[in-house]
Amino acid sequence: MGLFDDLSKFLEHRLEEFLRNNPHLELGALLEQLRQQEEDTLKLIAELKLQEKRSQDEILSTAQEIQRWHIRVQKAKNAGKQDLAAAAQDREAALLREGNQRWGQMQGLKERIAQSQELLGKIQVRRQEVQAKATEAQTARAQTQTQQRIETDGWWNPTSSYTSGLDDLEEKFRRWETQDELEQMKRNLGK
Repeated sequence: MGLFDDLSKFLEHRLEEFLRNNPHLELGALLEQLRQQEEDTLKLIAELKLQEKRSQDEILSTAQEIQRWHIRVQKAKNAGKQDLAAAAQDREAALLREGNQRWGQMQGLKERIAQSQELLGKIQVRRQEVQAKATEAQTARAQTQTQQRIETDGWWNPTSSYTSGLDDLEEKFRRWETQDELEQMKRNLGK
């Protein structure tokens, strides 16, 4: 299980590093890496299950051979053929050892399948965590952009009530200033 713990720690450290450096870009890369690891683990599990099925078939075949040689041992003993009975017992013993060895291999495959499924579960949990963080980061980025746009729009584009008030005031001042200039010119001409 050391490999799986190491992988889990590696993923945790990578996630923290990615989040610190550039969360919106790096989370996508980490999600892709986790997706690939999940896919690879699923392939491994399928391959191990196929090997387990083959191993079970081989064990069944070996068991049938053991049974066949056991019957032959009994036949040879009943017939008084001790040399054939001894040879058949040797073959039966060899098949029993082979069967035990295959049984051990199948148990090893079952353990690897269980470990791979545990790893798959950890990868899926991590992927969901990263996906949640990516969604959270995307939402936060969208809110920040919206807030910046609101602040920028407020700075460059005055509100309509203020704009219309400024335009009315500007127009009043222009009329007054023009009127004042005309009166000034009339006075100057009248002198």
